[in-house]
Amino acid sequence: MTQTQTYAAHEGTPGPAPRTEGGFHPLDHPAYAALTGPHAHFAERSGRALRYPTAVTPWTALPPDSGPSDWADLAAFAAPDGTLPLLGTDIELPDGWEATVDFAGVRMVGDAVDAAPDPEAVLLTVDDVPEMLDLVARTQPGPFTPRTIELGTYLGIRQGGAIVAMAGERLHLPGYTEVSAVCTDPDHRGKGLAGRLVKAVAAVVQERGETPFLHTGADNTGAIRLYESLGFHLRNTTHFRTVRAPR
Repeated sequence: MTQTQTYAAHEGTPGPAPRTEGGFHPLDHPAYAALTGPHAHFAERSGRALRYPTAVTPWTALPPDSGPSDWADLAAFAAPDGTLPLLGTDIELPDGWEATVDFAGVRMVGDAVDAAPDPEAVLLTVDDVPEMLDLVARTQPGPFTPRTIELGTYLGIRQGGAIVAMAGERLHLPGYTEVSAVCTDPDHRGKGLAGRLVKAVAAVVQERGETPFLHTGADNTGAIRLYESLGFHLRNTTHFRTVRAPR
């Protein structure tokens, strides 16, 4: 079995799809496109508001044409303090809602990535999750919870028996898959491990006939330069918000 075949552990939707059945481009509303598409089996629903199980990933989603009733349904997902996260959406908040965190980000698409499997990359499994959570806690690449590994293929590089770098698949949309949880142990940075793993995960995505994309902070110039060097380009700016429902 080839290495790429070993990695390709999660089935995908073949071929890019420029529009969803709802008439919007999936990259304009990625969480909603995922939860109404390839990740629909994860979707928890409150009316038309959707979310992933919180142990998988914290993201919630609204339809592109959301109205007051949809926001009322979304409020059912709020934590005890009334807050919930919205991924990469620029939907205007209705009266009574407030953003407690508003983090500027960029969405980058890798339709020119020179993707390739990596000879040192290993397929990570549920047995590796405790070690993956420890690496995430030390590097803070973004949300990664105990069941995030269920979202797709995760690859790591081990040195001295320990995972020193990893990356994997998160949101799976029609025609696109997000590369996420890209992180490297601080003692092993500067060796090009993150770039190698991004290319390896991108190879898994491309093998399904899909296009990789990713998010990073708008002010994370180092990461943006890295991703541009790998063949990603800026598609749009966006926001990652934590919002509070009316009390």
